[in-house]
Amino acid sequence: METLPWFLLLLPLASAVIIQLALKYSATASSMLSTLSVVVTFIISCFLIGSTAEGYQPWISIGGLDLGIGYKLDQLATGMMIVVTGIGMLVHLFSLGYMKDDKAKARYFAGLSLFMFSMTGIVLASNFIMMFIFWELVGLSSYLLIGHWYQKNSAADAAKKAFLTNRIGDFGMMIGILMLWGVMGTVVFADMNVGHFSGLCTCLTGAIILLIFCGAVGKSAQLPLHVWLPDAMEGPTPVSALIHAATMVAAGVYMMARVFLSLGITPENMEIIGNAPDVIAWVGGITSLVAALMATQQDDIKKILAYSTLSQLGYMVMAVGLIAPEAGMFHLYTHAWFKGLLFLGSGAVIFSCHHEQNIWKMGGLFKKMPITSITFLIGTAALTAVPFTSGFYSKEGILHAAEHAHNQPLFWLAVCVAALTTFYMFRLFFVAFLGQARDHGAEKAKEVPLIMWLPLAALAVMAFVSPWLSQSILPIAQSWDLNLHVMPPMNTAFFASIGAFTVGIAAAFVLYFGKDKDPVNIPLFRNKFYCDEFYARLIKYFQDALAAIIHFFDEFLIAGMIVGGLSRSATGIGNMFRRYAQSGNLNSYSFLMAAGVLLVIYFTVFY
Repeated sequence: METLPWFLLLLPLASAVIIQLALKYSATASSMLSTLSVVVTFIISCFLIGSTAEGYQPWISIGGLDLGIGYKLDQLATGMMIVVTGIGMLVHLFSLGYMKDDKAKARYFAGLSLFMFSMTGIVLASNFIMMFIFWELVGLSSYLLIGHWYQKNSAADAAKKAFLTNRIGDFGMMIGILMLWGVMGTVVFADMNVGHFSGLCTCLTGAIILLIFCGAVGKSAQLPLHVWLPDAMEGPTPVSALIHAATMVAAGVYMMARVFLSLGITPENMEIIGNAPDVIAWVGGITSLVAALMATQQDDIKKILAYSTLSQLGYMVMAVGLIAPEAGMFHLYTHAWFKGLLFLGSGAVIFSCHHEQNIWKMGGLFKKMPITSITFLIGTAALTAVPFTSGFYSKEGILHAAEHAHNQPLFWLAVCVAALTTFYMFRLFFVAFLGQARDHGAEKAKEVPLIMWLPLAALAVMAFVSPWLSQSILPIAQSWDLNLHVMPPMNTAFFASIGAFTVGIAAAFVLYFGKDKDPVNIPLFRNKFYCDEFYARLIKYFQDALAAIIHFFDEFLIAGMIVGGLSRSATGIGNMFRRYAQSGNLNSYSFLMAAGVLLVIYFTVFY
């Protein structure tokens, strides 16, 4: 049991290295090796359920800082590993069909294996330094996979945008880790305790938490660093399912849950870290609302799901800020399965519709693709919190956490987001799957092969059973124990959730059922609150200002005073000597000769 976590960590790395060094010209062997490695890691993860262990290998010792590579296996880590390896396995299987004709198939599967190694390292990390190293490797893996089709300018630009945006958040996270080490004298999760903050200014402790949270803002795409995630849909759809629905974007939530649980932050001692939890909760809540509003006016099927992911991540972050990390992790766990289902379902639709992604060019797919349509409907039901689906229980948990924290503004904001989620998801389903085919691709669509719909069926099952499986593999809050209630208590959260679903589906039915064009046009939402345009203009102004400053230094200081000044000085001195020493005047020459003779006599006599 002590060696299995090391196999879990190193097996995907071995797969990536072998593919890159020996199998990169064999697409079939590369895909088989990568898929086999993730299947084995999933089996190992299942064996480790319920285990608690720690391993450590010394690495660097600098002064009072001992850095090591180690793993921390507990209920939180094993639960997250089931998500990472389970979704990863199904994505690999789906990719065997989706990417079968791709010319860079070997490179694609090498990237998947590298990502699995990086994500496993984050989950198993026993200290912040190791987590940060793998945090950066995940950023590299994401860059490679989003830009897999780098021949397209849009894909290459999306990869760079994701990489650079995440670096902004990671810089803040790095400062927070260093400050945490300065205060606690350790970066090992097991040695951390909120008691180390006692006696410190709450401004300092709150700043440490918020700087660490910057890493989650980048990875989990929270405002204002959310702009990279929708553009990342330029990568292959299985990548979207793996990285941008279930694992990478959830790493920020997992990291914050690990920090809060390691420090032992509770509602009773939260005053030690000041207002940091409130800031985290409101960042998550506002992100959730803004992303849901953006999703209501998107026409690209993958971008609708991308903004949905932003919104649900906001839910999870809000739960962490409400000092309910267990509720956030519970929603992370259930969301991973049904959002992975929706992304892979969208991939099946795109594959069958000849890579068409506009929902208004689809229609009538329910008859042509019954398995994909039914599984997509199940995923939609789970996301919109239909009773007895997984999303119903986990979303109720977050509403319950907001209600328990007596934060009524966030509670009703979350209810509003739930209604918007139902609205835009059933808008997508009514337009894309019902009605008549509106384009050649939809008319010729047919069901995907077995290797592609089998993962959809497995994920559809998980959309129902994952809450019950989660009890044995996740730290579920005592206040929300699923053993107690098959049906949640009839409280405000329950009726608010049912009401939000009813309002959302009714609005979607009235506005979009049977429609062939969008009857609603809200440019503010369709253009994503003009965030991209604002950042583009801001960057342009910054570049122009920086260019002006550099031009000033170059022209006036370097060229004008340093290079030009030395040149003019040499010219002036030369002109002076030329004027007085080589003037052609006989009197001047006689005077200089006499002065020279006198100097020679003087130095000869007296020295």
